[in-house]
Amino acid sequence: MRAARAVGGRFLLRIEDIDFTRCRPEYEQAIFDDLEWLGVAWDGPVLRQSERRAAYDAALSRLAAAGLTYPCICTRREIMAEIAAAGAAPHGRDSNFAAPRGPTPQGPDGPLYPGTCRGRTHSLAGHEEAAIRLDCARAGQVAGPLAFRDRGVGQVAVEPCLFGDAVIARRDIGTSYHLACVVDDAFQGVTLVTRGADLLPATHIQRVLQAVLGLPEPDYHHHGLLTDEAGRRLAKRDAARSLRSLREAGASAAEARALAGFPD
Repeated sequence: MRAARAVGGRFLLRIEDIDFTRCRPEYEQAIFDDLEWLGVAWDGPVLRQSERRAAYDAALSRLAAAGLTYPCICTRREIMAEIAAAGAAPHGRDSNFAAPRGPTPQGPDGPLYPGTCRGRTHSLAGHEEAAIRLDCARAGQVAGPLAFRDRGVGQVAVEPCLFGDAVIARRDIGTSYHLACVVDDAFQGVTLVTRGADLLPATHIQRVLQAVLGLPEPDYHHHGLLTDEAGRRLAKRDAARSLRSLREAGASAAEARALAGFPD
């Protein structure tokens, strides 16, 4: 916040609430309460992704018109079965399987989608949770060689298929994190994206989306994560302490900032 304003910039707040099945007004209010307690103030109105469906639909239409997407009706169980079957077969399972012979390709989140629906034509009727996938190889060809600059690690060459044919929209939600954030970064005029190091791999697919959609490329800074004594990332699923729990325990905002490694 201070760094942005020191160079004449703005500090923006965006509520990434595209998954309406998990987002609640009380969660949003908790974010506001925590930021206020920490002394963090943002510039301009809050952007809520739940109000930006038309912008994401327009981007999806452009990608589809360029032949860079395809619908996928596979369930997670079917995908894992396809991966297991292809890994056991000497030449892959069928002509739609995208992986080369040998071990199943792995991405940052595990085995890559095998491309089962690529090139197939099927009706989406009755498939309310069908996904739209980016054809990463084709998108990479259209985009050409790419890189992005991270202020911590320097220039990084983009791997268009690091996540394989990743999901960029679901019918029930209408978009994905990857698509929504690049569309909104451009809309808000973001020039520096600051986020956790766990999201550095995601920048690869996002940089491809920026290129094929003709969107500007911001700089990035992926900072270190807060970890426990064992070096594990703090997470709600592991009952890690929240800002609210620190506040309720009587900690001061200065103490919370110190725990996060920020000078007061």
